[in-house]
Amino acid sequence: MYEQSSDRWGIVEQAVELARRGEEFAMATVVWRQGPSSGQHGSRAIVTASGELHGWIGGACAEPVLIREAQRALADGQPRLLVLGAEEQFGHVPQGMTAIAISCQSDGALQIYIEPVQAIPHLVVIGRSPMANTLCELARDLDWAVDLVDGPDFSTALVDARAIVVVATQGHGDEEVVEQAIAGHPVYLGVVASKRRGEALLGYLAGRGIAQDVIDRVRVPVGLDLGHTSHREVAVSVLAELVQLRAAGALVPQHATVVAAAPAEAIDPVCGMTVAIEGNGRCFDHEGTVYYFCCPGCRTAFMNDPASYLTTGATC
Repeated sequence: MYEQSSDRWGIVEQAVELARRGEEFAMATVVWRQGPSSGQHGSRAIVTASGELHGWIGGACAEPVLIREAQRALADGQPRLLVLGAEEQFGHVPQGMTAIAISCQSDGALQIYIEPVQAIPHLVVIGRSPMANTLCELARDLDWAVDLVDGPDFSTALVDARAIVVVATQGHGDEEVVEQAIAGHPVYLGVVASKRRGEALLGYLAGRGIAQDVIDRVRVPVGLDLGHTSHREVAVSVLAELVQLRAAGALVPQHATVVAAAPAEAIDPVCGMTVAIEGNGRCFDHEGTVYYFCCPGCRTAFMNDPASYLTTGATC
């Protein structure tokens, strides 16, 4: 049965919501199929960093491979194009494509494009100066999530572990605002101030008993050194620094979801398919060694004649 178009768009909407919540995930799309296969052209699925799968790209043979490769894509930040099927179906595999042999009783094949998706940055700018407004406008042009808050209206509740906080109160309650921002444990905290003013601010924080390692993470003065600039041009230097840090992977929350470790795997001694060990009830103990299988058919074939498969087979 072909996947309904509404289901595919539902996955896209779910992906947008995950990104807005600051959660990283991988989007998988079937770009080619050879029937018979339950995966269809344009079928989409989401794989979270913890290995949760939402959507549909194929059956039990394809899903474990998809989850494993999606988590690898999240770990290295690189997209990949997979071709899944019986090894004899591959022929010449173009450069840049990864061929993974699976044993599927339907004899179908799939090409799946996996794209890791970074979370949308959340920028919180505190202040009411023209520079603060310009910074917000520039960040919104990059499709960042932006909050502009006046100093008296700011509270720790507006900050979380993925927030990028820029304090631009220009001497109007800087100390209190920075102290409140620190309590929210943002991934980045910078202050628009002169070097001299910054030293005084950091001294205040030390006097308040804030740990030195926390103080060391406060960026002041904030922004790249672009030389003599106007007040509004400072916004360009600030955003340039944030873009540079993000590209370098330095704006990852300390409590961000860690990509789950790949589950233990084994090789099905009958078909050669890689299968997960955890939760796999299709196993068989032969002479003290446990073998794992992708389907009941492989398990039965092995049970009936183990010797014919042990010369090339392998266990976990």
